[in-house]
Amino acid sequence: MALGRSYFVTGTDTEVGKTFVSAALLTAAANVGVQTAAVKPVASGCEQTEHGLRNEDALLLQEAMTLQLPYQQVNPFALEPAIAPHIAAIEAGKQLNVSRMAGVCRGVMCAGADLVLIEGAGGWRTPLGPRAFLSQLPRELNTPVILVVGMQLGCINHALLTAEAIRHDGLPLAGWVANFVRPGMARAEENLATLEALLPAPLLGVVPHSESRDYREAAQHLDIRPLLPA
Repeated sequence: MALGRSYFVTGTDTEVGKTFVSAALLTAAANVGVQTAAVKPVASGCEQTEHGLRNEDALLLQEAMTLQLPYQQVNPFALEPAIAPHIAAIEAGKQLNVSRMAGVCRGVMCAGADLVLIEGAGGWRTPLGPRAFLSQLPRELNTPVILVVGMQLGCINHALLTAEAIRHDGLPLAGWVANFVRPGMARAEENLATLEALLPAPLLGVVPHSESRDYREAAQHLDIRPLLPA
């Protein structure tokens, strides 16, 4: 079976809307008939349920994608405390293994979807252990990267440094999304123009701030054509 397009989704920081934008990208793809799947390899802040630990972000991705996959395949490493994953793993007596994560991701990548999104946790250089970082996962999978820029004060510096780190790690930046996480950003248009001029990748969309946080509505602001085969 031919592999579809796969991308790793990272953000300029934590709480910049990676999952929200990922779900919107999945929806935008589904709206044009594209089969989609997603993985959240590691997630902290999970809740105990009758089915085991469940993460709100992973469940949202599971809802937004078109393929039906078991939760354990969408979120293989689920951690309860809402803290940095490597600290949560230590407290839980678990080891976050990049090779195991890559194996799960490859399984999803081979499941028949045309578009697969692999969503990171936190920013690009999130630690998984003493000498391991989540940024090693897209390197092992050789996947291009989508950057979610949380549009707020300081976003230009964060975006440029993240793009620089992605390039330094030998991966292409496939595109970026401007996500307005808060209302009323000062000089929003000027910040957008600066980012468009300096980031070496296409702008996939500008997602306005919305109190409803409806990813289906946000999908209307995205252009997924650069992510799909020509």
